[in-house]
This record gives sequence, structure tokens and C-alpha cells, in this order.
Amino acid sequence: MLIPQRHRRRVRLAFLLLVFLVWCALLGNSVESPGPFEQVKRLGRGVNILGYDPIWDNHAEGRFKERHFKLIHDAGFQSVRINLHALQRMDAGNGYKLEDAWLSTLDWAVKNALSNDLLVILDLHNYNDVAKDPEGFKPRILAFWKQIAERFKGAPDTVLFEILNEPNGKLTPQLWGEFWSEALPIIRVTNPTRTVVIGPPFWNGIAHLDKLALPEEDRNIIVTVHYYEPFPFTHQSAPWSKETVHLSGVSWGTEAEKKRVEDDFGRVQKWSLEHCRPILLGEFGAYDKGPLESRVRYTAHVARTAESLGWAWTYWQFDSDFIVYDIDRDLWVEPILGALIPGKD
Repeated sequence: MLIPQRHRRRVRLAFLLLVFLVWCALLGNSVESPGPFEQVKRLGRGVNILGYDPIWDNHAEGRFKERHFKLIHDAGFQSVRINLHALQRMDAGNGYKLEDAWLSTLDWAVKNALSNDLLVILDLHNYNDVAKDPEGFKPRILAFWKQIAERFKGAPDTVLFEILNEPNGKLTPQLWGEFWSEALPIIRVTNPTRTVVIGPPFWNGIAHLDKLALPEEDRNIIVTVHYYEPFPFTHQSAPWSKETVHLSGVSWGTEAEKKRVEDDFGRVQKWSLEHCRPILLGEFGAYDKGPLESRVRYTAHVARTAESLGWAWTYWQFDSDFIVYDIDRDLWVEPILGALIPGKD
């Protein structure tokens, strides 16, 4: 039977894509196993945790409890991205030494995540502070990673380091390139094979990947992007957003809206293949005040689209806002959980 020419062309393109993916994976995994592509598979479906929990000031007052690690694992998640606000705690007077109590809480979080078979991303999350005064915070960033790298140099390869969340503001693309280029060698002194996560400037925006020029010789890097488009939908009624605080009742789910996600992610995938760098969708979600049915459709479509491209993802977030778990009521937000982990609704 003759195969129509258009189908033969599709088969050839699919074959070439497969070859390219295999070559990228081999290149990425040329580092000591597991390489970054394998790490992305292991990260799989994840969730952001602990960013705005009072536990960092007083462990006894923490909303997040030890049992929540098991709840996260049993729900079907494979990883946690621990959001660390540490730079404001560091003082030049003592050489930017991290507080013992803060480090103890971090040790507790990493230990309990690992004991529940969850991969861990240690994410430096002081993006607003650095955006306002990059040069002022630069010594703290470098001191932070020197201490964290030394502390976790013996940790298993299931612990990953993310240099800085969402560079923006006065942290220009040029400055961001200088910052991570100085932080990465500091990490590599004690963690030569640790998987490191780095994202593009402008809030880890997908449109700015061309501003991220990673070192070709260091292949143990995962590239992270964040996705909150369309912003009027995902951030409607959000009190911190002047552009969208007045919006409400904005729905999502047309075929055109779904196609936009697919097209946006397709451009990221093109960059990923061209540069042989695996992708982590580090944040996505829709604020709690939006229509629930639309939020469920959006969350499911973004997650499934990312998975179809072989990306890992970490949903924003477990507690505080955009929540997938209601700590006050001690139960999952079942529609959102079901959108993230099919079969869990």
C-alpha cells in the first residue's frame, strides 16, 4: 500500500525529532548519572511548598507539618520545590552567615521530603529583594550558595539547587547572566555533579530564553520557565497585581486559548531541542478567586501539555494562595488536585 506523501513527510519529521531527542538526552546524560534529562523524568509532577510559612521564624508555629510530606507523596506528586527566603536574614556584620535555626528548619524539610521519596529543589526565592537592589544583594546570593553547597555536598542527587527565582526589575538580563555565572562555579567547587536549575530573565518568562546563554561545558543544568498566561485570567482579583486586581469572573477554556498554551510551549520546546537542555515548568496556576471550572480546565491543560513534551512541573502552590491543599480545613482542593494528578479527583 502506498503511503501518501504528506504522511511520509510526517513520519520522516517524527523520526528526525526522535533522533534529535535521543542525541540531546545522550549529551545531557554525558555527566555522571543521573543527567539532567533523567532528573526531569524523576522530578515529574511536583508542587511548591513552604515559601510563606511562619515555620521559618518559629518551627513550632509552622502551618506545614511533617505529615504533609507523606500526603504530598501519597497524592501522586514526585517532587517539591522548597521556596527559600533567606537573603533578608543575612548580615554583612557576621559575614552573611545563615542562622542556625533557619538552617535547622531547612534540614528538617529536606530530610522529610527525601524520606517520603520526594525529590527536592532548593529554590532561592528572594526575587523581589534582588530586583530592587541587585548589587546590594549580590554578596548575599554568593554567600548563600557557598554555605548551602557546602552543607548539602553529601546529599543524594535527588536534591537540586535553583540559583534564583524569577530574576526581574533592576536585575537586567546582563546582570542576571553575571550573577548566575558567578554563583554556578561556587556551587561546583563542592557539588561538581549536582543538578542546577537556572531560568531566563524577566520572571523566568518563556519569551526570554534567547537571553539565557548557558555554558556548553556544563550539561548538568535544567532550564526552568514559569507560565501564568493569560495574566488577566490567572491573576484576576489578585490584591498584589494593580493590572488585574479589579478583574473577576474571567473564564478560560476556548479552543483558541488552549492552542495558545500549546503554541507557547511549542516555542519553548524548539529552544530546548536546539540547545539540548531539558525543561522544568517551575510555576503555573490560576489564583483562587477565578471561576473554579475554568481554573480546573486551565490547570489540567497546562500540566498535560507540559507532560506531553517531556517536561517536569511544580505547581504553584501547596499552601497560601493558588492552593491545592487547604491546610485550614485539612483537606485537598479536590478539583485542582484532580486536574494536576488525574484519577485523584
